[in-house]
Amino acid sequence: MSEAVILVVEDEPSFVEALNIGLVREGFTVHVAVDGVEALEQFDAVGPDLVLLDVMLPRLSGIEVCRQIRKKSRVPIIMVTAKSAEIDTVVGLEVGADDYVTKPYRIRELAARMRAVLRRSPATPDSTVGLGNQSIEVGSVVLDPDAHRVTVDGADLSLPLKEFELLHLLLVNAGRVLPRETLIDRIWGHDYVGDTKTLDVHIKRLRSKLEADPSQPVLITTIRGLGYKFAR
Repeated sequence: MSEAVILVVEDEPSFVEALNIGLVREGFTVHVAVDGVEALEQFDAVGPDLVLLDVMLPRLSGIEVCRQIRKKSRVPIIMVTAKSAEIDTVVGLEVGADDYVTKPYRIRELAARMRAVLRRSPATPDSTVGLGNQSIEVGSVVLDPDAHRVTVDGADLSLPLKEFELLHLLLVNAGRVLPRETLIDRIWGHDYVGDTKTLDVHIKRLRSKLEADPSQPVLITTIRGLGYKFAR
């Protein structure tokens, strides 16, 4: 883990300098891109283990960079947003980011979150290991783990990796209440130190794609004080 290669995509010189020094001290190898176009070029050239991606970038936004990377790679991506930019956080997770941090941040906390995300990367055992590889059918929803495919009423549904893994876990346990802590541990890792709102954002996104009326969910229900349940 200490030799992980990090692509830092950041256009503010003060942040670039601090990140470069701090992350190298934490044992990472750091490459830097200062705009969205350079980020995609560097990604292909460097082949990083993780991308630390600012949302606000010249030439090409961080959201679009994330979207382009997700078309060809499952490498972990952590989005960096302004403290008040909640919409950027939601959109970033929607297009496939694994986590997010807000400015300002502490290097040690950031490094801990990076290591947690790296431990859950596709290069390590997948969070769905132990759930089985057989197709699962619950009502109109069918999930095929091997093909990474979901259909609803026979129509294909495209899901980012974390949403797919979360839905898989919910379907396998349909009818059972899964505590928030269990969901976070299984999907993001037991050492995840990020905002638990990440889980709620992913649940919200799944509801928007599966529920007839996401504001009145009947498939993925909230059990107050406990967690979530997928209806049998």
